[in-house]
Amino acid sequence: MRLKFPLLASVFAAALALTACGGDAGQTTSERFTRGIGAQPKSLDPQKVEGTWANDVIGDMFIGLFTEDAKAIPVPGVAESWTVSEDGLTWTIKLKQTAWSDGEALTADDFVFSFQRLFDPNEAEIAYASIQYGIKNGRAAKEGQVPKEQVGVRAIDDYTLEIQLEYPMPHLPGLLKHYTAFPLPRHAVEKFGDKWTTPENYVVNGPYKLAEMRQNDFIRAVKNETFAGAGDLCFSEVIYLPVNDHDAMVRRAMAGEIDMNNSFPSGQLEVTQKNLPGWPRISPMMATTYVVTNTQKEPFNDARVRKAIALAMDREHITQNVLKGGQIPAYSFVPGAIANYTPAEFEWKSLPRAERLAQAKALLEEAGYGPSKPLSFEYLYRSTGDNPRMAPVLQQNFKEIAPWVQAEIRRVETQALYDMLKAKNFLISDTGWVADYNDAYNFLYLLDSRTGPMNYGNYVNPAYDAILDQATKEVDGAKRAELLKSAEALMLSETAVLPLLTRVTQDIVSPNITGYEDNPEDVHRTRYMCRKS
Repeated sequence: MRLKFPLLASVFAAALALTACGGDAGQTTSERFTRGIGAQPKSLDPQKVEGTWANDVIGDMFIGLFTEDAKAIPVPGVAESWTVSEDGLTWTIKLKQTAWSDGEALTADDFVFSFQRLFDPNEAEIAYASIQYGIKNGRAAKEGQVPKEQVGVRAIDDYTLEIQLEYPMPHLPGLLKHYTAFPLPRHAVEKFGDKWTTPENYVVNGPYKLAEMRQNDFIRAVKNETFAGAGDLCFSEVIYLPVNDHDAMVRRAMAGEIDMNNSFPSGQLEVTQKNLPGWPRISPMMATTYVVTNTQKEPFNDARVRKAIALAMDREHITQNVLKGGQIPAYSFVPGAIANYTPAEFEWKSLPRAERLAQAKALLEEAGYGPSKPLSFEYLYRSTGDNPRMAPVLQQNFKEIAPWVQAEIRRVETQALYDMLKAKNFLISDTGWVADYNDAYNFLYLLDSRTGPMNYGNYVNPAYDAILDQATKEVDGAKRAELLKSAEALMLSETAVLPLLTRVTQDIVSPNITGYEDNPEDVHRTRYMCRKS
């Protein structure tokens, strides 16, 4: 039987105090915080979204077993305490007694329901379950090999949760703060079905709850009074603007209409600093922008063609002369900022550009292309961020191989393009990956043939999969890192992905806002922020 808490529940206020912004003297709690997120989330269902723009919203509304501090370091969320078995395969987690925004108690059963739904093969819109495949039987359930009830998550009692793993995962707290591991209100989801995310039905456990949403216009959230730290929040209302025109957002910042935006116009760092002194925030990210090819479709089912395209990409010119925002040319898939790991790199990294282009032309000729058989393809690119500025440069890069290399470029709305990538409905496209947790595996598992929709290029190599499997079972950190590096080297030798650059944060944040901390994940929860008096 479900328990019910009074609407002003404060049972775990002290334990969750770290998740709320501490109000300084002179700061008011009745203010609005307005932030640009860059794109419209496809849903507010934590299991049916992807992208940092969706995380900006739902991460303000939900708290998982673990959450993050202002620097994106994992800290306890709903978890009060936990023990790990000697073999590292079983985590037993005691939960804090907390409430949903409608007053219903949040129990271990909500987490069981959430994970079983995440791995339910009948939930076709859930495309990101693979990040949690370390949970016992998660992959098997998603592939329909075992019932979802055999997923390794069970409720021992109302406030004790047991999670069984396929292999030891010391980085599990980083995974459990990800939105795929957020609890779902079973009572609301079962009652309202797909309509549970409408404002009148949306039930959350985080500091803010949904009040209003207008597609491609704004999302409005208000303080969730059942959240234990609600009294310490500096902002009682948050407005999220899914605007991908960053020039317009700079103008709105200059007019005092927004407090924060997740980017500024490409190549305009100096101008932005002049127009908005103290606003730009630049720091390294655990994020790679890369080009992906459909490895199962012509012409990119030929590794020689993929390598030729990778050789032609002028990373230095793009980062230094086009973007000019501190981005780093990438010759590895895993960024250098990832902890306890030295990435593998393309073996041709040190070649001068002229030699790269000559090698690219030779590879294409070897593959049968030339004046009588041109290589032609359509290159898709996202409509947001730096991508519209990079696409024509890459188009020219490809043409520099030979006149008979003909690339047409097409701009696609960002969310629509990600849908196409997951459906493998493309030949070649730009894309990107922002780490969900600080570990090389978070990048490399994307190329596992069993990963599913997130393996955009449909790369299949049993030897690669086997190395990843070996790495997941290795408890020695140094040996595990070497295995992962060998997997990355193998994948790069086949040009399974074409890394372009390592991203940096390009947020603009009002100097009057406190609580914003630079961090490599570029995750910034509203609950930590306040406005100077």
